[in-house]
Amino acid sequence: MIKSFLQLTKPGIILGNLITAAAGYFLAAQGQIDWFIFLAMCSGVILIIASGCVFNNFIDRDIDALMMRTCNRALVKKLIPLKIALLYALLLGIAGFVILFAFTNLITVFLGMLGFIVYVGFYSLYFKRNSIHGTIIGSLSGACPPVIGYCAFSNNFDIGAIIILIAFCLWQIPHSYAIAIYRIKDYKAAKIPVLPICKDIRSARKHIIGYIIAFTLVALLLAKQNYVGMVYTVVMTIMGVYWLYIAVADYKHLDNQLWAKRLFAFSILTITVLSVLISLDFNIQAHDLVAVR
Repeated sequence: MIKSFLQLTKPGIILGNLITAAAGYFLAAQGQIDWFIFLAMCSGVILIIASGCVFNNFIDRDIDALMMRTCNRALVKKLIPLKIALLYALLLGIAGFVILFAFTNLITVFLGMLGFIVYVGFYSLYFKRNSIHGTIIGSLSGACPPVIGYCAFSNNFDIGAIIILIAFCLWQIPHSYAIAIYRIKDYKAAKIPVLPICKDIRSARKHIIGYIIAFTLVALLLAKQNYVGMVYTVVMTIMGVYWLYIAVADYKHLDNQLWAKRLFAFSILTITVLSVLISLDFNIQAHDLVAVR
Protein backbone atom coordinates (compact mmCIF):
# COMPACT_ATOMS: atom_id res chain seq x y z
CA MET A 1 0.00 0.00 0.00
CA ILE A 2 2.83 2.43 0.88
CA LYS A 3 4.45 1.69 -2.48
CA SER A 4 1.19 2.49 -4.26
CA PHE A 5 0.90 5.86 -2.50
CA LEU A 6 4.51 6.62 -3.39
CA GLN A 7 4.00 5.69 -7.03
CA LEU A 8 1.02 8.05 -7.25
CA THR A 9 3.42 10.97 -6.72
CA LYS A 10 5.61 9.93 -9.70
CA PRO A 11 9.01 9.97 -7.92
CA GLY A 12 10.93 10.20 -11.21
CA ILE A 13 9.18 13.44 -12.13
CA ILE A 14 9.73 14.80 -8.61
CA LEU A 15 13.46 14.03 -8.79
CA GLY A 16 13.88 15.67 -12.18
CA ASN A 17 12.09 18.82 -11.10
CA LEU A 18 13.91 18.90 -7.77
CA ILE A 19 17.26 18.92 -9.60
CA THR A 20 16.21 21.90 -11.71
CA ALA A 21 14.78 23.75 -8.68
CA ALA A 22 18.04 23.26 -6.80
CA ALA A 23 19.98 24.48 -9.84
CA GLY A 24 17.95 27.67 -9.98
CA TYR A 25 18.59 28.30 -6.29
CA PHE A 26 22.33 27.70 -6.60
CA LEU A 27 22.55 30.05 -9.59
CA ALA A 28 20.91 32.86 -7.62
CA ALA A 29 22.84 32.13 -4.43
CA GLN A 30 26.27 32.25 -6.18
CA GLY A 31 27.80 30.22 -3.39
CA GLN A 32 26.14 32.08 -0.49
CA ILE A 33 23.69 29.31 0.29
CA ASP A 34 21.18 29.55 3.10
CA TRP A 35 20.66 25.84 3.66
CA PHE A 36 17.50 26.32 5.71
CA ILE A 37 15.79 28.31 2.94
CA PHE A 38 17.12 25.85 0.37
CA LEU A 39 15.71 22.84 2.21
CA ALA A 40 12.39 24.62 2.78
CA MET A 41 12.18 25.45 -0.95
CA CYS A 42 13.00 21.85 -1.87
CA SER A 43 10.41 20.50 0.55
CA GLY A 44 7.72 22.81 -0.80
CA VAL A 45 8.55 21.91 -4.41
CA ILE A 46 8.52 18.18 -3.67
CA LEU A 47 5.11 18.35 -1.98
CA ILE A 48 3.50 20.58 -4.62
CA ILE A 49 4.76 18.47 -7.51
CA ALA A 50 3.69 15.31 -5.68
CA SER A 51 0.23 16.81 -5.24
CA GLY A 52 0.01 17.72 -8.91
CA CYS A 53 1.06 14.23 -9.95
CA VAL A 54 -1.55 12.58 -7.73
CA PHE A 55 -4.25 14.85 -9.18
CA ASN A 56 -2.94 13.98 -12.66
CA ASN A 57 -3.19 10.26 -11.86
CA PHE A 58 -6.79 10.82 -10.75
CA ILE A 59 -7.72 12.78 -13.87
CA ASP A 60 -5.92 10.48 -16.32
CA ARG A 61 -7.00 7.13 -14.90
CA ASP A 62 -9.26 6.43 -17.90
CA ILE A 63 -6.63 7.09 -20.57
CA ASP A 64 -3.89 5.51 -18.43
CA ALA A 65 -5.83 2.24 -18.69
CA LEU A 66 -5.42 2.37 -22.49
CA MET A 67 -1.65 2.84 -22.52
CA MET A 68 0.85 0.03 -22.00
CA ARG A 69 3.22 2.38 -20.16
CA THR A 70 0.61 3.45 -17.60
CA CYS A 71 -1.94 0.64 -17.41
CA ASN A 72 -0.53 -0.69 -14.13
CA ARG A 73 -0.82 2.55 -12.17
CA ALA A 74 -2.45 2.37 -8.76
CA LEU A 75 -5.70 4.15 -9.63
CA VAL A 76 -6.11 2.15 -12.83
CA LYS A 77 -5.75 -1.05 -10.79
CA LYS A 78 -8.03 0.41 -8.08
CA LEU A 79 -5.41 -0.20 -5.41
CA ILE A 80 -6.31 3.08 -3.69
CA PRO A 81 -9.87 4.45 -3.28
CA LEU A 82 -10.46 7.58 -5.34
CA LYS A 83 -11.61 9.66 -2.36
CA ILE A 84 -8.44 8.75 -0.47
CA ALA A 85 -6.32 9.70 -3.50
CA LEU A 86 -8.00 13.11 -3.73
CA LEU A 87 -7.52 13.74 -0.02
CA TYR A 88 -3.88 12.67 -0.33
CA ALA A 89 -3.35 15.10 -3.22
CA LEU A 90 -5.04 17.94 -1.35
CA LEU A 91 -3.00 17.45 1.83
CA LEU A 92 0.27 17.27 -0.12
CA GLY A 93 -0.54 20.49 -1.94
CA ILE A 94 -1.60 22.39 1.18
CA ALA A 95 1.57 21.31 2.99
CA GLY A 96 3.76 22.39 0.08
CA PHE A 97 2.24 25.85 -0.25
CA VAL A 98 2.28 26.41 3.51
CA ILE A 99 6.02 25.67 3.57
CA LEU A 100 6.77 28.02 0.66
CA PHE A 101 4.62 30.76 2.18
CA ALA A 102 6.16 30.41 5.64
CA PHE A 103 9.83 30.18 4.69
CA THR A 104 10.39 31.71 1.24
CA ASN A 105 8.58 34.67 -0.37
CA LEU A 106 5.41 35.60 -2.26
CA ILE A 107 7.06 35.41 -5.69
CA THR A 108 7.99 31.80 -5.01
CA VAL A 109 4.46 31.02 -3.78
CA PHE A 110 2.98 32.63 -6.90
CA LEU A 111 5.26 30.60 -9.19
CA GLY A 112 4.32 27.44 -7.33
CA MET A 113 0.64 28.24 -7.81
CA LEU A 114 1.21 29.06 -11.48
CA GLY A 115 2.92 25.75 -12.17
CA PHE A 116 0.32 23.80 -10.21
CA ILE A 117 -2.70 25.46 -11.83
CA VAL A 118 -1.29 25.12 -15.34
CA TYR A 119 -0.42 21.44 -14.85
CA VAL A 120 -3.57 20.31 -13.07
CA GLY A 121 -6.14 22.83 -14.24
CA PHE A 122 -5.23 23.70 -17.81
CA TYR A 123 -3.06 20.81 -19.03
CA SER A 124 -4.44 17.72 -17.26
CA LEU A 125 -8.11 18.68 -17.24
CA TYR A 126 -8.39 20.07 -20.76
CA PHE A 127 -5.49 20.70 -23.13
CA LYS A 128 -3.86 17.27 -22.91
CA ARG A 129 -7.04 15.64 -24.22
CA ASN A 130 -8.42 18.34 -26.48
CA SER A 131 -5.70 20.40 -28.09
CA ILE A 132 -2.62 19.89 -30.22
CA HIS A 133 -1.13 22.74 -28.20
CA GLY A 134 -1.31 20.81 -24.93
CA THR A 135 2.44 20.19 -24.94
CA ILE A 136 3.16 23.91 -25.18
CA ILE A 137 0.71 24.72 -22.37
CA GLY A 138 2.15 21.99 -20.17
CA SER A 139 5.71 23.19 -20.75
CA LEU A 140 5.04 26.26 -18.61
CA SER A 141 4.39 24.15 -15.53
CA GLY A 142 7.55 22.15 -16.09
CA ALA A 143 9.58 25.35 -16.36
CA CYS A 144 8.43 26.71 -12.99
CA PRO A 145 10.63 24.68 -10.57
CA PRO A 146 14.00 26.21 -11.59
CA VAL A 147 12.48 29.69 -11.41
CA ILE A 148 10.99 28.85 -8.01
CA GLY A 149 14.48 27.91 -6.85
CA TYR A 150 15.98 31.07 -8.30
CA CYS A 151 13.37 33.38 -6.76
CA ALA A 152 13.42 31.59 -3.40
CA PHE A 153 16.87 33.10 -2.93
CA SER A 154 16.66 36.32 -4.94
CA ASN A 155 13.07 37.37 -4.16
CA ASN A 156 13.30 39.03 -7.56
CA PHE A 157 11.80 38.02 -10.91
CA ASP A 158 14.53 39.55 -13.05
CA ILE A 159 16.07 38.86 -16.46
CA GLY A 160 17.79 35.75 -15.11
CA ALA A 161 14.47 34.27 -14.01
CA ILE A 162 12.93 35.12 -17.38
CA ILE A 163 15.75 33.43 -19.31
CA ILE A 164 15.49 30.30 -17.17
CA LEU A 165 11.71 30.18 -17.59
CA ILE A 166 11.85 30.52 -21.38
CA ALA A 167 14.76 28.09 -21.79
CA PHE A 168 13.08 25.36 -19.78
CA CYS A 169 9.79 25.92 -21.62
CA LEU A 170 11.56 25.55 -24.97
CA TRP A 171 13.45 22.45 -23.84
CA GLN A 172 10.26 20.62 -22.93
CA ILE A 173 8.75 20.73 -26.43
CA PRO A 174 11.30 18.53 -28.27
CA HIS A 175 11.60 16.41 -25.12
CA SER A 176 7.83 15.78 -25.07
CA TYR A 177 7.51 15.26 -28.84
CA ALA A 178 10.29 12.67 -28.64
CA ILE A 179 8.34 10.78 -25.95
CA ALA A 180 5.18 10.93 -28.08
CA ILE A 181 6.98 9.51 -31.13
CA TYR A 182 8.76 6.82 -29.11
CA ARG A 183 5.44 5.84 -27.46
CA ILE A 184 3.26 6.60 -30.45
CA LYS A 185 1.15 3.43 -30.11
CA ASP A 186 0.21 4.39 -26.56
CA TYR A 187 -0.67 7.94 -27.55
CA LYS A 188 -2.81 6.71 -30.44
CA ALA A 189 -4.58 4.21 -28.19
CA ALA A 190 -5.43 6.95 -25.70
CA LYS A 191 -6.28 9.42 -28.50
CA ILE A 192 -4.00 12.11 -27.10
CA PRO A 193 -3.79 14.89 -29.73
CA VAL A 194 -0.05 15.50 -29.86
CA LEU A 195 1.61 16.93 -32.96
CA PRO A 196 3.25 13.71 -34.22
CA ILE A 197 -0.19 12.06 -34.31
CA CYS A 198 -2.40 14.97 -35.38
CA LYS A 199 -0.04 15.81 -38.24
CA ASP A 200 2.90 13.49 -38.80
CA ILE A 201 6.38 12.71 -37.56
CA ARG A 202 8.00 14.74 -40.33
CA SER A 203 6.14 17.86 -39.20
CA ALA A 204 7.00 17.12 -35.59
CA ARG A 205 10.67 16.81 -36.57
CA LYS A 206 10.63 20.30 -38.06
CA HIS A 207 9.22 21.68 -34.83
CA ILE A 208 11.77 19.69 -32.82
CA ILE A 209 14.63 21.20 -34.83
CA GLY A 210 13.27 24.71 -34.38
CA TYR A 211 12.76 24.33 -30.64
CA ILE A 212 16.23 22.85 -30.13
CA ILE A 213 17.79 25.84 -31.88
CA ALA A 214 15.65 28.26 -29.88
CA PHE A 215 16.44 26.49 -26.60
CA THR A 216 20.18 26.59 -27.25
CA LEU A 217 20.17 30.28 -28.13
CA VAL A 218 18.08 31.24 -25.11
CA ALA A 219 20.17 29.08 -22.77
CA LEU A 220 23.28 30.90 -24.00
CA LEU A 221 21.69 34.22 -23.03
CA LEU A 222 22.66 33.39 -19.45
CA ALA A 223 26.26 33.85 -20.58
CA LYS A 224 25.38 36.94 -22.61
CA GLN A 225 23.85 38.48 -19.47
CA ASN A 226 26.92 37.50 -17.42
CA TYR A 227 25.10 34.98 -15.21
CA VAL A 228 27.45 32.09 -16.04
CA GLY A 229 31.02 31.59 -17.18
CA MET A 230 32.94 30.19 -20.12
CA VAL A 231 32.62 26.54 -19.11
CA TYR A 232 28.85 26.80 -19.31
CA THR A 233 29.04 28.59 -22.65
CA VAL A 234 31.28 26.04 -24.31
CA VAL A 235 29.58 22.94 -22.93
CA MET A 236 26.03 24.13 -23.63
CA THR A 237 26.98 25.10 -27.16
CA ILE A 238 28.32 21.59 -27.74
CA MET A 239 25.24 20.01 -26.15
CA GLY A 240 22.88 22.10 -28.27
CA VAL A 241 24.75 21.37 -31.50
CA TYR A 242 24.86 17.64 -30.83
CA TRP A 243 21.17 17.53 -29.88
CA LEU A 244 20.46 19.28 -33.16
CA TYR A 245 22.69 16.76 -34.96
CA ILE A 246 20.58 13.91 -33.59
CA ALA A 247 17.40 15.65 -34.76
CA VAL A 248 18.75 16.31 -38.26
CA ALA A 249 21.22 13.56 -39.16
CA ASP A 250 20.10 10.51 -37.17
CA TYR A 251 16.56 10.83 -38.53
CA LYS A 252 17.86 9.82 -41.95
CA HIS A 253 19.23 6.40 -41.00
CA LEU A 254 17.31 5.33 -37.87
CA ASP A 255 13.73 4.13 -37.56
CA ASN A 256 11.37 6.60 -35.92
CA GLN A 257 11.20 4.90 -32.53
CA LEU A 258 14.97 4.53 -32.16
CA TRP A 259 15.53 8.08 -33.36
CA ALA A 260 12.97 9.42 -30.89
CA LYS A 261 14.47 7.36 -28.08
CA ARG A 262 17.90 8.90 -28.75
CA LEU A 263 16.38 12.38 -28.86
CA PHE A 264 14.60 11.77 -25.57
CA ALA A 265 17.67 10.35 -23.83
CA PHE A 266 19.87 13.24 -24.96
CA SER A 267 17.25 15.77 -23.89
CA ILE A 268 17.49 14.41 -20.34
CA LEU A 269 21.28 14.60 -20.47
CA THR A 270 21.15 18.15 -21.83
CA ILE A 271 18.90 19.55 -19.10
CA THR A 272 20.86 17.69 -16.41
CA VAL A 273 24.15 19.15 -17.66
CA LEU A 274 22.58 22.62 -17.82
CA SER A 275 21.35 22.25 -14.23
CA VAL A 276 24.78 21.17 -12.99
CA LEU A 277 26.56 23.97 -14.84
CA ILE A 278 24.34 26.80 -13.59
CA SER A 279 24.82 25.39 -10.10
CA LEU A 280 28.61 25.53 -10.34
CA ASP A 281 29.66 27.94 -13.09
CA PHE A 282 27.72 30.96 -11.83
CA ASN A 283 28.97 34.48 -12.44
CA ILE A 284 26.36 36.95 -11.23
CA GLN A 285 28.16 39.21 -8.80
CA ALA A 286 27.21 42.22 -10.90
CA HIS A 287 23.51 41.58 -10.39
CA ASP A 288 23.57 42.32 -6.65
CA LEU A 289 20.97 39.74 -5.72
CA VAL A 290 19.90 40.06 -2.09
CA ALA A 291 18.02 37.24 -0.41
CA VAL A 292 15.11 38.24 1.79
CA ARG A 293 14.97 36.02 4.82
